[in-house]
Amino acid sequence: MAAGLCLSGPVLLTVAGFTGSAAGVLLAGVLCTVLCAPLGVVLWANTDNEREYNRRLDTVGVAATAEVTEMTDWDDGEEAGVIVGLRISGPGCPTFEATWKRSKQPALRVGLRLPAVVDPADHLFRVDF
Repeated sequence: MAAGLCLSGPVLLTVAGFTGSAAGVLLAGVLCTVLCAPLGVVLWANTDNEREYNRRLDTVGVAATAEVTEMTDWDDGEEAGVIVGLRISGPGCPTFEATWKRSKQPALRVGLRLPAVVDPADHLFRVDF
């Protein structure tokens, strides 16, 4: 998807150049290049970072438990969900507090204990829900 966003503008510009298409295709190519290419790069980088975090957790992560301590609704106009306060603890990992932003789920409630994986070195975590 990220590659598609990055390439959509240049492809439209190439099509406009080779076919002598109307100014609308040329304008669409310019707009897609200016708007979609940076969005594609950001999406690609975010996906790459998330994969790296998951690989690191799979390699050095230890089993832990994440207890839901609070839930706060959020809505930024484009997305809505809950910010979940977590207390994460496990063997070989000191207890720490963290937040987890996600969509609303009826099963998610204060006091719920969820399995998690933690990198104790920097408190990177993944909750299995």
